[in-house]
Amino acid sequence: MMDVAPSSPGKFKMDKPHHHHFHHHPSTARLLLLRWHHYFPLSKFAIWAFFAIALFAVLFLLSPRAPSDAADSGSPSSSILGGGGGGEHRRSLRTASWGGPDWEKRVRSSARIRRQPGGLSVLVTGAAGFVGTHVSAALKKRGDGVLGLDCFNDYYDPSLKRARQALLKRAGVFVVEGDVNDALLLRKLFDVVLFTHVMHLAAQAGVRYAMINPASYVHSNVAGLVSLLEAAKSADPQPAIVWASSSSVYGLNSKVPFSESDRTDRPASLYAATKKAGEEIAHVYNHIYGLSITGLRFFTVYGPWGRPDMAYFFFARDILRGKPISIFEGPGHATVFRDFTYIDDIVRGCVAALNTAGKSTGRGGKKRGPAPLRVYNLGNTSPVPVADLVSILEKLLGVKAVRKVVKMPRNGDVQFTHANITLARRELGYHPTTDLRTGLKRFVRWYLQYYHPNLVKKSGSKGGSTSS
Repeated sequence: MMDVAPSSPGKFKMDKPHHHHFHHHPSTARLLLLRWHHYFPLSKFAIWAFFAIALFAVLFLLSPRAPSDAADSGSPSSSILGGGGGGEHRRSLRTASWGGPDWEKRVRSSARIRRQPGGLSVLVTGAAGFVGTHVSAALKKRGDGVLGLDCFNDYYDPSLKRARQALLKRAGVFVVEGDVNDALLLRKLFDVVLFTHVMHLAAQAGVRYAMINPASYVHSNVAGLVSLLEAAKSADPQPAIVWASSSSVYGLNSKVPFSESDRTDRPASLYAATKKAGEEIAHVYNHIYGLSITGLRFFTVYGPWGRPDMAYFFFARDILRGKPISIFEGPGHATVFRDFTYIDDIVRGCVAALNTAGKSTGRGGKKRGPAPLRVYNLGNTSPVPVADLVSILEKLLGVKAVRKVVKMPRNGDVQFTHANITLARRELGYHPTTDLRTGLKRFVRWYLQYYHPNLVKKSGSKGGSTSS
């Protein structure tokens, strides 16, 4: 797709409160409580909502904001497949300066549709991310108007994001630097461009990092989604929204393969919980405001220009360095499986979701009729043991891995993922075609060219095609 030349729950019973402060004055306590209930009659739902908001606020205020380590010393330990070292904190998000005639001219030029008829004008959030870069390049290549938005945070090496940004710039895609929570910026973008679609890929990714900086997940995956949907529902015309949910929403579900109709009310991580919350939020904005919304549950995406916090990526790095790699096993030495899905297949699924998205029906923030609300699995539907992933990397890199088998920690990881893609195949025409060996071959070629160009010149690459 993209040129990659080197470059129902049980009731909760509350304990009876102990009113220590009123122990010596029971009549005063009773009087105050009666007055409180008289003037502020709250439902149980409102009380729990208050506590939930308070919890999110506390998480946001207390989570660390220290800068992360340099990328070459390791990336945040957040993959769902194995251990990785590196930086642990992400800087708080900032929005760069924006606005002015020249800036607006670049925005309009990038978003201009060059494919007629039927061309789209798409705002891609998280455009400098792994999936965002590939989707933006694919849309631009076919003549759609594409405008990117990314905050370039340092969850992992920002220089990799800047390199992706440079690729998109050469392809004619302008990436605005800003936070999706910046309501003024979003309003400005929707004022300058009449987007037909939004591809919302901006998110805080990873499972384990949520144990270190939980507020970043609430900020990006919950507040960020709400911020975007608020801007979209007020736009005229309203765009259709396609956004990245996650296979993680299936959580502790033991039925395989995972189908869109399966239960998703038992998340195994905060990351999964925020993605599940996103699906519920999407339902609200569809129901009230008539936004056309499609959620895509990605299954372990890999490939060139990928994320350094994913296992296949830091496995390759550590194998070349001769460092031990940790391979998880489940209870009773059970094998851990993942439904690895190559980036080109994911891109085709994303583009198909945009192509088939029905129109939003709201105007002036009010719903005028029913609008589509969809969710699809995008996976390869061929789970592979993680140990097999390592074996393929060993052969492609020509280096034997130092393996260390460890028990899967209780940090949000799950033992297996397996996508049922029947619905996506039927309604989107989604047909993944890339097996793991072929996909890893392309990844390794890119990885060596990007990080070890001298090694490639000396020995020649074993990786295969440079196109992704």
